[in-house]
Amino acid sequence: MASYPNVNSANKYARDVVGGRIVACKWVKLACKRHLDDLKAAKARSFPYRFDRDTAERVCDFIQLLPHTKGKWARERRLIILEPWQRFLFAALFGWLHKKTGQRRYREAYIEVPRKNGKSVIAAGVANYMLAADGEYGAEVYCGATTEKQAWEVFRPAKLMLTKSPALISAAGIEVMAKNISIPEDGSRLEPLIGNPGDGSSPSCALVDEFHEHQTPDLYDTMLTGMGARDQPLMFIITTAGFNLAGPCYDKRRQAQQMLDGSVPNPELFAAIYTIDEGDDWQDSSTLRKANPNFGVSVSEEFLLKAQRDAVRYPSRQNSFLTKHLNLWVSARTAWLNMADWHSAGDEALALEHFEGKPCWIGVDLASKTDIAAIALLFRDEIEAGKTRWTAFVRSYLPEGAIERASNNRAAYESWINSGDLITTDGEELDFDIIRDDLMDLSGRFEIEEIAYDPWRATQLAHQLMKDGAEIVEYRNTVQNMSPPMREMEAAITAGRWRHACDPVLTWMASNVVAKVDAKENIYPRKERSENKIDGIIAILMALGRAVLADGPQDDDLSDHLENHGIRTL
Repeated sequence: MASYPNVNSANKYARDVVGGRIVACKWVKLACKRHLDDLKAAKARSFPYRFDRDTAERVCDFIQLLPHTKGKWARERRLIILEPWQRFLFAALFGWLHKKTGQRRYREAYIEVPRKNGKSVIAAGVANYMLAADGEYGAEVYCGATTEKQAWEVFRPAKLMLTKSPALISAAGIEVMAKNISIPEDGSRLEPLIGNPGDGSSPSCALVDEFHEHQTPDLYDTMLTGMGARDQPLMFIITTAGFNLAGPCYDKRRQAQQMLDGSVPNPELFAAIYTIDEGDDWQDSSTLRKANPNFGVSVSEEFLLKAQRDAVRYPSRQNSFLTKHLNLWVSARTAWLNMADWHSAGDEALALEHFEGKPCWIGVDLASKTDIAAIALLFRDEIEAGKTRWTAFVRSYLPEGAIERASNNRAAYESWINSGDLITTDGEELDFDIIRDDLMDLSGRFEIEEIAYDPWRATQLAHQLMKDGAEIVEYRNTVQNMSPPMREMEAAITAGRWRHACDPVLTWMASNVVAKVDAKENIYPRKERSENKIDGIIAILMALGRAVLADGPQDDDLSDHLENHGIRTL
């Protein structure tokens, strides 16, 4: 009987994760359950895929013939020994085949793993296997990144693995050059790829390292479309979490999550996301093992505990720790909101129609005629005595001309326009008449308490609305005016007293807000870069400032505080 130590170890890992014997987050549990469920389903003739143990075993065996390239294990000239979680990744990714064609099932892989968990071993191993052992004639394998340094983070260890494996070089007929690895007999090659590639390449495998650093999906899209002539290509993404929630990596992560939770099936996408769960305390040492699968192997407990202590002690290090060692996505490096709490407050079932006829406060932010404008609608209710819950909806507007100018955000804008989450107006500048019409329509559907606006941009619109009979309130965006609603919004989100409808534009804006603190510990919303828009949050804060004031005196005599700082009713 054939022996399959790697496959058996991989399947045992999946069973132990699902059974709770290995601590893991929701997304890893779902990835393992999917594999185990498919093993059962494959017994039926109607299931289109089968798990080929020989293929899965061969991939793991190949990787374990390669040497380490960094640290003490490289110094000791030790070969790679895959951990059970790594065996699971390789076995599941490469072992599933189409029953009819025998070709590989998975065409895309999204692997998210924190730093120091052997990411380069996995990526370089995949690169070398796809070059030398996949059986693809004239294979083209590219290590893609936004910078030369990042592209070499995969290419360099792949090259070192081969140069330290003379038997493999001889057997496969490999030639290792300074910036290229090739097999002259069939024209196969492995190369680094920097920046936006041109058309014409025909990759059999594209490895995208640290995809979170990519501002646009250009490299990914070009590689994917170039794979059309290949029978079983592989787009392989391996990354840590990042800061850009409007970027292509976060979008691909969302697709992976939707696939794993079953909401958007994608049988050709394999994904594993190593992170912590919603509700986990990131300051608890137990979270370190959950997010770091190579805990105690390539990343030491002592190292992670020190990084965690530093993040607790020094706020400036917190978000870096969260992204690099717990794989939590945040946007601004000194972000105001905890995005895990923000996501927990989301409810996709919420709809504006559910609030017809209810009291509502509106905030209008018209920061520029040539960029995003936002209307926020804020509703309140009491979940129990003395506890106010807020529900926020935002409409975001953008002139068509701004899309062409938005070099960094263009792909995200186009996606949101297509999904209906971003409203466009004709021309180079915003058509305020459309916003005025929408406000009047909302006035007929809800009991509008007040419409708050900043006079810097919206004075003309405010006077038009006042003539229409709306209750208009001037709300200057000063530190004194913005700090109280920021504190209340922050507290409400943390305490579970906040709801939003999972609007991706608003989520992006929430992730962009930086809290600037003054000498009196007032906070003010800022953004790190001009392309990081926060208009929807500003509109919410304006509405919230007025809504809190309507309740009467609050802590620290908030009513007097607001009334004394430039807020007046027209």
